[in-house]
Amino acid sequence: MEFAFEVFASDGKARRARLTLPHGVVETPAFMPVGTLGAVKGLSPSDLEAAGASIMLSNLYHLSLRPGIEVIETLGGLHEFTGWQRPMLTDSGGYQVFSLANLRRVGVDGVTFRSHLDGAELRLTPESVVQAQRRIGVDIAMVLDECPPWPVTREAAAASLDRTHQWAIRSRQAWQGTGMSLFGILQGSTFPELRQRAAEQLSELDFGGYAIGGVSVGEPTRERRAVVELTAPLLPTGKPRYLMGVGTPRDIVHAVQQGVDLFDCVLPSRNARHGMLFTRQGLVRIKNARYREDSRPVDPDCSCPACRRVSRALLHHLMRSGELTGAVLATQHNVRYYLDFVMHLREAIASGTLSRVAASVAACYPEDSSFSESPATPDSTASIS
Repeated sequence: MEFAFEVFASDGKARRARLTLPHGVVETPAFMPVGTLGAVKGLSPSDLEAAGASIMLSNLYHLSLRPGIEVIETLGGLHEFTGWQRPMLTDSGGYQVFSLANLRRVGVDGVTFRSHLDGAELRLTPESVVQAQRRIGVDIAMVLDECPPWPVTREAAAASLDRTHQWAIRSRQAWQGTGMSLFGILQGSTFPELRQRAAEQLSELDFGGYAIGGVSVGEPTRERRAVVELTAPLLPTGKPRYLMGVGTPRDIVHAVQQGVDLFDCVLPSRNARHGMLFTRQGLVRIKNARYREDSRPVDPDCSCPACRRVSRALLHHLMRSGELTGAVLATQHNVRYYLDFVMHLREAIASGTLSRVAASVAACYPEDSSFSESPATPDSTASIS
């Protein structure tokens, strides 16, 4: 099956599209659950399929350390190894350049890491990253990039961008004839002129798709959204656009309104393990005492296993007790919520009602909402519809 991307509906800048990949079709806007090591924590491949996931994300850096690219290749590739037979995207390790700053050295040719597991050396170059992703048979591969921290000086951001661009050129050359789609990654921190330069340079390289990277690394919400508003419309209209590591329901709907097609974020699974549940009525912190005797489902409009079979009271009990089943049910719910949410956005784009949906999301998830584990706050009474 050939790679193809078709936009067939729009609402302002928002696009309703279909991305065809070797392992299946992805309807966009789409959310990719994060399975860093080849699995979303607590969920099986069949759980993901039942929730409606059409594509999953894994991380090349982590898979390179354990179990290793050679092992995955020997066992038939990443799809065969994980049991996930639908499309797969792998992040290249650029985020680890940011998050593991004390364990890496960045040079002209690539990045040398000291494993966070045992201190062993791992060398990533633009060429080796493309080759490794080809060997394990992913549908979408990401170029090696350097993700600078925030805040960062303009000079440092410009130097990082230049390095990332040179790596992108080398990645593009290494991509020739691999049979997978390779996405370029825009960097430039929060500096508009650097972001514009990155968009122009990457567009000339004619990648299979384009990702907006270097956001959600500590910058204020207003600056993050300004980057998306500037860069998304600058990217080629006939290629998919991917916003890396974002985010909250409100961030996602904002980015969709700017023309972004693909998203990933750890919030659904990570926050589930802390008892924070996303619902159509707003956040539910299920560990709070108010849910001790609450017989209602977490979200009456959700059809996930948790909402079909158990009460808030039981989930409260399981989470407060540290019972593994509670974390699994909470994760099933949150992942299902996110996948239903983007499906609803697709429907809204097709019907021309995205602005109304965006207003409902804003009512349920105010800008001052805390998405980290925190004390009780009143649940919203608004509803996303």
